[in-house]
Amino acid sequence: MMLKNFRHLMLGFVMAFAVLTHSAVSMAAQQKAKIVLQVSDNDPAKWNLALNNARNAQDDLGKDNIDIEIVVYGPGIHMLRMEATTATRVTQAIKSGISIVACENTMTAQKINKADMHDAISYVPAGVIQLMKRQQQGWAYIRP
Repeated sequence: MMLKNFRHLMLGFVMAFAVLTHSAVSMAAQQKAKIVLQVSDNDPAKWNLALNNARNAQDDLGKDNIDIEIVVYGPGIHMLRMEATTATRVTQAIKSGISIVACENTMTAQKINKADMHDAISYVPAGVIQLMKRQQQGWAYIRP
């Protein structure tokens, strides 16, 4: 009788472990992918490459299954000005759910005001620190 109870108890543990393992795997599969892209070049070709990478990731994984952030600092900040050649694509990217953030340290150093910038972007105090934080949070880092 005791052996029978022990077997039932062990079977219960095995089944509970299987359910928990399956739940953990399912939860991991449901987590959103996260990508942070760095743009620090004042080059429309690099910008277009970064925007293409972001759009392709959304297309491949599904827009609702991925968080994408483009962190901009250094000379790349000029591509976020209202009159930049990339302004239309930046608008499209933001409308599709891609977050684009500008480094306030760079803006201060280059004497750029928020009034000069694309009106739909966000800001972070330091672009390099934002990249570091995102990587520590498990975001995949890409520099096109």
